[in-house]
Formats: sequence, structure tokens, C-alpha cells
Amino acid sequence: MNTSVQNSQFMNKAQRIALDDIFRSRSELERSLRRTKIICTMGPACWDVETLVKMIDAGMDVCRLNFSHGDHETHGECLKRVREAMKQRPEKKLGLLLDTKGPEIRTGMFKEGVKAIELKKGQQLKIVTDYNFLGDENCIACTYPKLPQTVKPGSQILIADGSLSVKVMDVQDDHVITEVMNNAKIGERKNMNLPGAKVDLPVCGEREINDFLAFGIPNRMHFIAASFVQCAQDIRDIRKILGDAGRHFKILPKIENQEGLIHFDEILAEADGVMIARGDMGMEIPLEKVFLAQKMIISKCNLVGKPVIVATQMLESMINAPRPTRAEVSDVANAVLDGCDCVMLSGESANGAFPVNAVQMLSRTCLEAESCLDYPSLYKAIHSSVTLTGSLSVPEAVCCSAVESAEDVNASCIIALTETGLTARLLAKYKPPQIILAVSASDISIAQLSFVRGVIPIKVDSFQGTDSIIRKAVAHAKDRKYAKPGDSVVCVHGILEDVSGHTNLMKIVNIQ
Repeated sequence: MNTSVQNSQFMNKAQRIALDDIFRSRSELERSLRRTKIICTMGPACWDVETLVKMIDAGMDVCRLNFSHGDHETHGECLKRVREAMKQRPEKKLGLLLDTKGPEIRTGMFKEGVKAIELKKGQQLKIVTDYNFLGDENCIACTYPKLPQTVKPGSQILIADGSLSVKVMDVQDDHVITEVMNNAKIGERKNMNLPGAKVDLPVCGEREINDFLAFGIPNRMHFIAASFVQCAQDIRDIRKILGDAGRHFKILPKIENQEGLIHFDEILAEADGVMIARGDMGMEIPLEKVFLAQKMIISKCNLVGKPVIVATQMLESMINAPRPTRAEVSDVANAVLDGCDCVMLSGESANGAFPVNAVQMLSRTCLEAESCLDYPSLYKAIHSSVTLTGSLSVPEAVCCSAVESAEDVNASCIIALTETGLTARLLAKYKPPQIILAVSASDISIAQLSFVRGVIPIKVDSFQGTDSIIRKAVAHAKDRKYAKPGDSVVCVHGILEDVSGHTNLMKIVNIQ
């Protein structure tokens, strides 16, 4: 399904939008049926238990621990508070995301007494690879020893989130000579980006390996967001490091540079999902091209049914203000219309003054955008695109038919019995207008479904007794008012109990 097809599905519904759609209020039930998931970054602004509970109530689905900041002790204390908040909301199982620091290049320290340097447009600036060198306004150090082998005359280097741009004029064995392209004032240890260059740094260094083995695995986290993934081998390397003890992790490569975009198809084939990290991407490719990359990535993820996260500056102004800008709200809505599974808050929840408000605003915006989608047309577009590539597996064929049947009988919801979560993900791939109630006996699967669009996980003790489990799921749907007596629900499961990967049965149940 290409982007133009997706946009046409929105336009079909948009042509029917009336004033009532604009002015009507949403009920509590409608708000509980939001499909797009919300990821919140943990930080000082939100890691007390009371605030975390409020964020869960507002719609938080996944907690992100950003390992670019803090140590294991700090993250461990945060995780304890998250789990304490979850105890107060036992019906809500949050996903836990470990976001790696990843390979990065930073500038060095300055001479004693110098806290910042001022650079003037047109001046020369020497960048050396000896990180012990103490810099000034004429020469600075960097952490990347292969800088001279990576750039060439004419290359651009961006420093301090792009506030300083320099152009490479000359390359020597241990340094490069650059020309400053704009006036800027920078401090020590600022990040450096090399747009268009292939940076020769491992995705997993000693720090990342320690984060996985000493924190992620023992603390039973569910996802790894791997920074600056450039090829499929990077993901295979992570799986090898995790070994059997970490085989449950869903690995989500962060696409944030040209290499990641160039090799995206092979990365997607190896990944469990994708994060579009627009911050660094906006320094690695032209800013005006970021939206194109976002649409391309989302469309490709939708076609293969792998969850995709849109991240960075979703509601950035809410770090300091109680209301976002109109442009930010439109950005969130368009990400949902494009087909993303999750939207993510970074500084808004970690360091902002209004973390709960930010989650509430994100939730309301996602819900409104979802109401503008023409779901039957989306199903047809995805189905026709998928079948062009060959025949479907039995589980996917059953799930595809279940979504179509749910539309035909106007079902209230779809119930999926799934041990690993695969059945729920296959159903979600075809974008049903109904909520998918995913029933599983696996705590890990329940948590990992927290970032799949349109899925509400339900935990059961055992998968013994299919009919009994379906009755419990139907009772849950009635209790939450997802369905009522007289409604139909579509149920999907395997004929063999306690056997994963063998979904082969779909039936329609009329609720009494």
C-alpha cells in the first residue's frame, strides 16, 4: 500500500466530515477505545508514583527508559516506581522500553576556565581526534578517531543539535580543518553529526552490552530501541548479545540517518518493529525531507504488519506550556493518519512541567484522527497489496478473513486467543475498525502487545478450555461496554490448545 493510497482513504472520510464531527464531545467509552498507543519517556518530571498513576489513567501504554542519561541505579529506582504505579492499576499492563545511548560523536572539553566558546562565520576551526586536547575558539577535540577517514573536503559537520554548521576544507591524518558557516556559541561535550557519512562505530559498545545484560534482562524489560542502526547485521548482533536469556525482547531499530534509510528494507525484515527518530534524522537528511521518510517507513511497516513508532518533538512546546501549538497537534494527527502504531513523548514527559496534560492531549488528538479513517477501504488496500506478493500463511489468511467478517456482520469487537501475540498482530495489520481483545496467558506477550495499534490485552491464567476463555473475554467486553447483548463478536484461535503458531479457526459468537 503506497502513501497515496493511504491518503486517499483519509480523503474519502474527510469529504464526509460535518460540523457535528468537529463540535461533538467524546464519551468515556470512546476515549477507552483509542487505538494508537502512547509511549512516555521517564524522567524527574514524572517518576513519582502519583504522577505515574495519573499518566496511566490519561492513556500511557509504554514506559521508555532513556539510557542516554542516568545510570542503572537511577533507572532501577524509576522502574520500582513504575511497577508500584502499575499495582494501583492492575488492569493495565505497561510495556517497558530500554532505549540505548548508541554510537555518538561529541566534542571535547575546553581549556581551564573556559565554559563556552564563540565562533564567527567565516573563521577556521580545527577539529582534532585527540580527545585529551583541551579546546578553544580555534581548535576543538572530538570523540571519533576516524573523523579524517570519514569526511572529505566539502562535507558538512553539524554540532550542538545543528546550532553550529562547519564545512570541511582540508583533511589530515589526525585532524580536519573546517570553515565556520554561522555565528554560534557552544559549550563542552556537544553532539556532532556527519550528514551523509557512514560512521564507523558499533551500534552496541561496552556500555550497551552492559545495559542489556546487567539491567534489561534482570529487570524483565520488554523492548529494546537500538540507536543508529545502519543495517540488518546490527540487529542480528544485538540478538546474539542477548542470547537465550534475552530472546523475548522485541528489537526496535531507530531509523535516524542515511544509512538506516538506504538499508531500511533489510532492517525491517530483521526487526520486530521500528522507531522513526526524527531528531537526529533531521540533521542527517534535509529537514524538508523528514516527512517523506516518515511516510515511507510507516507505509512499509504497515504492509508487513510490524509496529512503527513516530518520535521526537510531538508536543515539544508542552515542556513549558500547558497547551501545545496547533502545528504540533496537526503533526500528531497526521502521524496517526499515516498509520503509525505509537506516538512518543520525550522531554514533554521526562522533564516537562505538564506531563499528565501532554498524555491527555496526545490521547485526544489520536482519537480524533482515528475517527477520520475509512477502515473498510484501508482493509481492501492492505489486502490487495499483500496478496500481490504471494499467498498468505494459514494464520494470516484466517486473521484477514476475520477482519472482513467482522465488517460484514458489524461485529462489536474481535477476540484473539494468542500465546505469543502473533495472532493479534496479524489482525491489527488489516486495520479493523473494531477493537481487538487479545487474550494470552503470557505476561511478556501481554506487555508487548501494549504497542500494537488497536489491541487491548487480557491476561488469563491458562489456555486450557477454549470455550471457557472465550466466555471470559466476552464477559470482559460486556463489562467494559465494548459489546452488549445482541451484538456479534468474531473469535480467532487455533484448534489445538496450548500450541502457539497454529491459528486456524474463526467463528462468530452472538452475545446473549
